[in-house]
Amino acid sequence: MSRIPQPSRGTPRKAPASLKPPEASESPRARTKSTVGRSTTPVKSPKKPFADDFDKPAVPALSIKELLALKRAEAKKAQKKSSSLDDFSSLEDAVPDSPAPEAEDILGRPPLREAIERAKSTGSLNLSTRSLQCIPSALFDLHLGITPEPLKSVPEEPPLPPAPEKRQQRASPAWYETQDLEILKAWGNEIKEIQPEISLFGSLKSIDLHKNQIVSLPDQFADLAALTTLDLSHNALTSLPANLFSLPALSNLNVAHNALTSLPFSAPFSSAKAKAKSAARGLFGSDIQRASAPLPKLVIFDASHNKLTAGAIDLSIPESLVNLDLSENPLDLDGHEPCAKLFGALAALRKLKVLRCDKAAVSDRIFEGNNLSSSAFPSISVFDFGSTKVTESGASFALKDLGKPLDFEITNEDPPVGIIRVIVGKKIVREAWEVEAERRSKSRTGKVVDGGERDDLGSGSGKPAAAAAPSPQKPASQIRPVKPPVMKESWEIEAEQGLLTEGGKRRARAAAAAAASANDDSASSLPSQSSSPKVPSLTDPQYYAARTETLTLPASTAPKALGHSRAFSVHSTSLKSALAPRVTDVTLPTATMPLAVISAQPFAHTLKVLILANRRMDRSFTLPTTPIGQPLLPRLEELSLEGCNLGDLIAVSTASPEETIVPTPTETKPILPLLADLFPSLRSLNLAYNTLTSASFSTSIVSSLILSDDASPGPARKGLKQLHLRGNRITDLDGFQGVAILFKGNREVPGWGLEELDIRDNEIGKLNPELGLLPLDVFLVDGNVFRVPQRKVWEREGTKGLLSWLRGRIE
Repeated sequence: MSRIPQPSRGTPRKAPASLKPPEASESPRARTKSTVGRSTTPVKSPKKPFADDFDKPAVPALSIKELLALKRAEAKKAQKKSSSLDDFSSLEDAVPDSPAPEAEDILGRPPLREAIERAKSTGSLNLSTRSLQCIPSALFDLHLGITPEPLKSVPEEPPLPPAPEKRQQRASPAWYETQDLEILKAWGNEIKEIQPEISLFGSLKSIDLHKNQIVSLPDQFADLAALTTLDLSHNALTSLPANLFSLPALSNLNVAHNALTSLPFSAPFSSAKAKAKSAARGLFGSDIQRASAPLPKLVIFDASHNKLTAGAIDLSIPESLVNLDLSENPLDLDGHEPCAKLFGALAALRKLKVLRCDKAAVSDRIFEGNNLSSSAFPSISVFDFGSTKVTESGASFALKDLGKPLDFEITNEDPPVGIIRVIVGKKIVREAWEVEAERRSKSRTGKVVDGGERDDLGSGSGKPAAAAAPSPQKPASQIRPVKPPVMKESWEIEAEQGLLTEGGKRRARAAAAAAASANDDSASSLPSQSSSPKVPSLTDPQYYAARTETLTLPASTAPKALGHSRAFSVHSTSLKSALAPRVTDVTLPTATMPLAVISAQPFAHTLKVLILANRRMDRSFTLPTTPIGQPLLPRLEELSLEGCNLGDLIAVSTASPEETIVPTPTETKPILPLLADLFPSLRSLNLAYNTLTSASFSTSIVSSLILSDDASPGPARKGLKQLHLRGNRITDLDGFQGVAILFKGNREVPGWGLEELDIRDNEIGKLNPELGLLPLDVFLVDGNVFRVPQRKVWEREGTKGLLSWLRGRIE
């Protein structure tokens, strides 16, 4: 729709003066001067002017938006005309002394100066991947108020761009808001030297300088006494400051991918001159705290990919080492004797768990002269001699006396507890299921059936025996590998025995009862003959898994009440026929824990996991005649008594391993102290879905069960890591509260190792605030009767939030 108004047929209206464009002010024709006075008689206007007015087009009216646009255009024109040559606001780049503005970072990081200023409030500074040639001097200027001396590699450091105007207007943090610099990250730059003034940052705890070009470190670098983490990898270092090995708090040191030729651990302590030298910072400076032994808190040390030889490594190795990496170093360049001495020094480290010498040019002679016993490498779990001349046979012979089984399979998972993984030759990392599949395939190959003999293809000249002397009497079809046995389902076995119908089951029970009574009569009529008793065997694969060292006994339930005899075609039921279909194997004892039988098995001394779930037929423990003080299962780590309906007291009887019928119990004992005495190496205990009450969990009992004790008169107790008490009748946690009070005041309780506590589905009415002091990783409390705290406390924040909430309620 057009905005131009259509001309009216009447007298045209004049546009307002304010809306007239500038061109409308000039008229092309002359106008007569109007008279001031009024005429008495009205004069009619002639009709000709109407024709003139119609000939002139009407001026269109402008909208408000168009008027605003017109005003803005006039204001811009006026601003351009008012600008003069005296304005130098656009000549900032022409000043030679002004530094160029810093380009915008593609990663969205703040400018360098702004990052340094922010570090005054946060205590952390990240200068990584900024193409820096040195640590900026502005760091020392803004934080310490000093200007460091120029470095030889960077005689003229480029100045930093000034802070933006908005940043300059902001006030710097107050003195009470500033923090000392604790974290410095400057990796991925082109730094070649470090200013000696770096030692003035005495609160530095973590320094990351990897992937630079650092050739050497100043001696003052070792004055950072609070340093805990230092990463100098991927540089060009040839040596380290001597006092670096006297840092008292350093726990993680990474000097991989450098050119180091020696590790003088005892250099700061060897000479008397070094001991007498003062470590004070000037006349009024504070003394520097140095260690009295080489790196007393070092846990992880990575010195791989250097030029270290075994003779250049000081044998005063830090005793707190847990992980040591010497891979890709020419260790045997000085000969085999220094390598053997180095290996002997490492054997004395009590906490060493991982030793890596991958591609370190060592051989089996590294074990020469070291008579390793069970006291050597007490905590070791991984030996990595991959891509070296160390052989599997040599390692097996040298490490056989360590007292732990050796595993030469390489998987992505950590080795099990108590097993040493030895890596030799070329590394071929496989999954755990691949290793298990290979073991099973090897166990199946090479077996024959039908009395056939094994075909000897590897003897003689390597030719088949059939080619030398063909025998038509024995065709090749007679020799074939054994197929794995077919495992049938339970319903298939019942179908073969005719037990799918109720009538078949009744006939089978009647026949079993008749056969049992006949056997009893014949046994009573025959004279008693002396026969050697036989111990029931539990080595069957359905009970014992040799790979995981786990024994699982089948569940057993208490017999139901005897019914009437109308449903049986022969005679009424008896106790024996009632028990027969409920026990899977008549040779197994019916006690909940038949220790008399289990301790007599050949795998008793290596058993790690014992599962006795849902064994409720006879709730008792059967112990052998040996004293209780002696450990029956010395390596048992996990015990499951879930669903056994056990109470606070347990009936205990003694029997010989040959007895399958439970004898009459002689006494009753508290169940938890008995378990603590029987299994000192227990780490996981599952007592879920029993009938335990709070009376079983006194402070003394909980302490003896959870805390480790090396000073006990019997075997050393390791203490529990996992305790499952779900579905019992516990009403309070006073015993756990007594143990939790020991942690009050941030104290460390020796022997504590519990990580998981499950008290779900009990009758607990209150969670004591002191329970928040327990250092637990998993604390499960669902299904109890308490209402405070609410469920959302642990559903949103988990165990840590629940423990924190409880600690906040301690008065």
